[in-house]
Amino acid sequence: MEAGTLAVPGAELYYELRGSGPVLLLVNGGEGDAGAFAPLAALLADHYTVITYDPRGNSRSRLTSPIGEQRIPQHARDAHLLLRALCREPAYLFGTSYGGMVVMDLLAARPEQVRAAVAHEPLLIELLPDADRWHAAFQEVYETYEREGAPAAVRALSALLGVAAPPEASAGLPPPVADMLARVQANMSFCVAYELRSFVRYVPDLEALRGGKFTLATGGETGSTVGHRTALALAEELGLDIAGFPGGHVGFLTHPAEFAKTLYEVLES
Repeated sequence: MEAGTLAVPGAELYYELRGSGPVLLLVNGGEGDAGAFAPLAALLADHYTVITYDPRGNSRSRLTSPIGEQRIPQHARDAHLLLRALCREPAYLFGTSYGGMVVMDLLAARPEQVRAAVAHEPLLIELLPDADRWHAAFQEVYETYEREGAPAAVRALSALLGVAAPPEASAGLPPPVADMLARVQANMSFCVAYELRSFVRYVPDLEALRGGKFTLATGGETGSTVGHRTALALAEELGLDIAGFPGGHVGFLTHPAEFAKTLYEVLES
């Protein structure tokens, strides 16, 4: 694995590079970073040059401008600049949760950079008929953060989304896993304070997603969570089928081998 940093406007992005072949960029969401994709990336490196990175403001991607509200197009520009610096040909894209929205925005803004794109359970709250109720609930999560701190806010957010909260690092874990969990815990404040409420107001360019390069995905164990609901809403808007992936919202981490196989099949089809 090769690791490096790239200076972009307002931040310095940490990235990791594995494998060889066509380029595949993996984009995480929430408090996740490149480390959470490490098992999946290692498996996919047999077929692709896999790029993973920490989103700006998270983990090892430090901000170089004053901290403030984050926006999906800004993060999509980061992904564009990372691809421009590391490869010359169009890339495959995979994004999960917020990362799925980043992938959609990059596809709309820079279609020439994209060979194919997969968005896994993007949180497109604005497509839901009860969007106002959800936005009020996310505001309550933020107010919990202000009163009680990040751990309480993340517990509330996890219950709201129907997704298990990240476990805390504990003795006996392999060092890379313990380090990743420690970083994720540290990212929670940034996620709740500066990403959550603005990211879930993102509205994709639907026409840009109709060009044949886009696949929508959801986890087979997701059930009726809001991530599944927003995937269904987008599929209906676009007239698309939804690709089923192993596991739930973080199936890439809980079922990496099966997830890698499914992603390979979807991209190659």
